Amino acid sequence: MEKIPEKARILDWISENPTLTAKRDIAKAFGIKGAQRIDLKRILKELASEGLLSKHKKTYKNSDTLAPVSAIQIHNVSDDGDLFSRPLEWTGKGEEPVILLITGKNNAALGPGDKLLARLTAVIGQYHDYEARMIRRIQVGPDRFLGIFRRSDEGGRLVPIERSGKEWVIETADCNGAKDGELVEAEIKGSKARLGLQRGRILSRLGDPTAPRAVSLIAIHQHNIPDYFASEVILEAEKDWEFHVGERLDLRDMLLITIDPADARDHDDACFAHADEDPKNKGGHIIWVAIADVAHYVSSSGAIDKEARKRGNSTYFTDRVVPMLPEKLSADLCSLHEGVDRYCVAVKIKIDQFGEKISQTFYRAIMKSHASLSYENIQAAYDGGETDIPSDLLEAAIKPLYSAYLSLKIARDNREPLSLDLPERRIEIGEDGKIASIRFRERLDAHRLIEEFMVLANVASAEVLSDKNVPFLYRVHEEPSKEKLDALRQTAQSAGLTLTKGQVLKTAHLNSLLKQAKKTDDAELINMSTLRSMAQAYYSRQNFGHFGLALRSYAHFTSPIRRYSDLIVHRALVKAHGWGKDGLSALDEERLEETAQMISISERRSMVAERDTTDRYLSVYLSEREGHEFAGRISGVAKFGAFVRLDESGAEGLIPMRLIGREFFNLNQNKNSLTGSETGLVIALGKNVTVKLTETIEESGGITFELIEVEGKPLLKSRQSMNRSSKRNYFNAKGNRPKLTRNAKTRK
Repeated sequence: MEKIPEKARILDWISENPTLTAKRDIAKAFGIKGAQRIDLKRILKELASEGLLSKHKKTYKNSDTLAPVSAIQIHNVSDDGDLFSRPLEWTGKGEEPVILLITGKNNAALGPGDKLLARLTAVIGQYHDYEARMIRRIQVGPDRFLGIFRRSDEGGRLVPIERSGKEWVIETADCNGAKDGELVEAEIKGSKARLGLQRGRILSRLGDPTAPRAVSLIAIHQHNIPDYFASEVILEAEKDWEFHVGERLDLRDMLLITIDPADARDHDDACFAHADEDPKNKGGHIIWVAIADVAHYVSSSGAIDKEARKRGNSTYFTDRVVPMLPEKLSADLCSLHEGVDRYCVAVKIKIDQFGEKISQTFYRAIMKSHASLSYENIQAAYDGGETDIPSDLLEAAIKPLYSAYLSLKIARDNREPLSLDLPERRIEIGEDGKIASIRFRERLDAHRLIEEFMVLANVASAEVLSDKNVPFLYRVHEEPSKEKLDALRQTAQSAGLTLTKGQVLKTAHLNSLLKQAKKTDDAELINMSTLRSMAQAYYSRQNFGHFGLALRSYAHFTSPIRRYSDLIVHRALVKAHGWGKDGLSALDEERLEETAQMISISERRSMVAERDTTDRYLSVYLSEREGHEFAGRISGVAKFGAFVRLDESGAEGLIPMRLIGREFFNLNQNKNSLTGSETGLVIALGKNVTVKLTETIEESGGITFELIEVEGKPLLKSRQSMNRSSKRNYFNAKGNRPKLTRNAKTRK
């Protein structure tokens, strides 16, 4: 019979074998049998009472180590974007161990406050003690929230800005002077409540929640978008920058111009074109695209670079921009202002008369923009309208750009990228700080011209870097899944249209469907359904092509001020051409895949924040029109109701089932439709409807409608629209609905 081991040996065994820590496992390891099990039990109890072991159910673990599967909470994001966590159940006597969370490709976006169940691995010789890999997310953080304060006699309540959030109780002593209806930031008070409402305390008061600046501020807080720069980042950007031409190509005499929206906050691209004088390329053009040389100012692993990588991109709201780079760079040194010398990376591209690219050459250069123009301005000048653009600039710069564009358009039409027709909304804020108007942006050839030039430059950068075998980040867009294509095909069939089946899906097949729907009542439905069938574009070190653009190789090169992916491509070009020491570093290369994942997540975060802000603006804009009727189209159906998009503003809201009609509706997911059980009324995607606005929730962007008509035919009144004093069973003995003497107001 084996001798009972010393306590030190038992502790060593438990530390080395964290998955075999039940008493029977320990007994088996040391050959302990029979009556000696009583002695082992006594020793384990002594170790627990001494704080050297902790017991959980029937297993033991070293109190200064963590179990291989543990609950953790993310508490910090490093400058490099690393997620550091703390254990939720730490019983050790020493300091809490540091846990680095290793995220996987399919993990959801994670941030401070999120609680996870994770598999842990102890590491030695690192700045952290454990590495964790998520099994599942237990709870989404953080423990601080934005909400609307509603005062009461006992203090008040915090109504969260999230549509599905729970209210908090705020005691009088914790109100911090907040007024009823104010937007506030609050934190949890005490431990999280298992039953009843959570208690909290107000940290700061942020004012009117419906004010335009508050609307975007809500989105910034809600989506954890970093909106201030640390002092070391600002200091690095504000240093004295010397300006030297050096070995750069001097393009200051070239008629490069910038073309942007009238309210553009930065200018990161300029272009110029002229006819190719080579007799072998008759009808061809030379196109120059010059992009701000951000890599010159943002060195790899510097303070600015760490912050830019963490942000991933700039986030744009109607009233503000949360930039990726400090203002000194984004709005000054890296912005191609008119009449100012600027560093740039330029590409000279030769195309033939049909818009096909013949060659490209990249340069590190210096340039000076000869004019900062808007899309509307150059379109008016080209069309012969009245503008302040000089006639010599029109002839020498603008008309050659359009000439080159017309050739590129031939190549585009032959390539047939996906051609969706989805108008973009423009929200305008008046001088009084209120929403002045919401309208759809006009789509001009000037917009298409710049898009084609940028696509051409992006393709050129991807092909050059691929040929030179320098690692970089591709912009990838994979083809739709079979399931989404089947759903799109069913939607098309329900509208009397056809989506061709084939061995290999091409954008031409989808464009054929969009062309069939054009100028029909189902045009918007088919465009939206096609968009929803698309996969999400992302960044990757591997090239999987760009389905939407019908391109084999594509990268983002043209916007390094506002996208970190483009900065990586610029550094790769510097390295590929041997232009200097500020090219792609070994660290950049080592973590390319990680960077791709980070910035893909950041991009989606910004997209959701911008969309949520637009929803809130629309809710505020419509809040004074409750009770009004609007024309719209059904944009979605679900078991709890239908969604409608208004023709006038593009605002989207919910028609809850209680406000659709008096009958029961059955959901057909395959056909995206609701069918009335009594009348057979079909409510399906794309149907023309008239709705009445019943409620707006400005804080969350929620909009609720009552359905009035479908395709011009009125509905039977819903229960909620009927006299509230009537009985719930409002049919008489003959099965007929009795006449109502009056209508009650729609319930809010």
